[in-house]
Amino acid sequence: MGMKQELTVNGILYRIDRLLGKGKGGYSYLAEKDGHQFVVKQIHHEPCDYYSFGNKIEAEMRDYERLEKAGIRIPRMFAADMETERIVKDYIEGPTVMELISSGVTDAPYLDQVRDMAAKAIAAGLNIDYYPTNFVVRDGLLWYVDYECNDYSEQWDFEHWGIQYWLPEKTAECETS
Repeated sequence: MGMKQELTVNGILYRIDRLLGKGKGGYSYLAEKDGHQFVVKQIHHEPCDYYSFGNKIEAEMRDYERLEKAGIRIPRMFAADMETERIVKDYIEGPTVMELISSGVTDAPYLDQVRDMAAKAIAAGLNIDYYPTNFVVRDGLLWYVDYECNDYSEQWDFEHWGIQYWLPEKTAECETS
């Protein structure tokens, strides 16, 4: 994106600063409007061989509500545009857990917080995506910045699946593959 790009959500224009990341369901951009930073997520329909989707924008909205009800710390959703398949949410500034682990900073202070989130998720009958790029640390607090959640299955909970990606040696493998 050489030129400054803009995206419209429900008729409101957001100036795009940069791509924050691409996930299974969409592209997340750092955006600005009236001096405030937001994330604008553009849903994509690229195939994903290990995950099947229904209506992605409806899933984002449903998952947001489920996570909020479960008491998991997530960025606030400001808008959802069904027509353009875009959502606007709070931008949580800070390093991802993946960035911390990769730079040699211990994730130990955040293991209790992610386990607390995992307990809340289980209590609500959910799993979240524990991959470390989905968690941002701001002012010592861990935020789950993705809205993806699924019905609980022990196989995909933190202790059986997620924790392996929070261990520095496993993270190094992920980055080299």
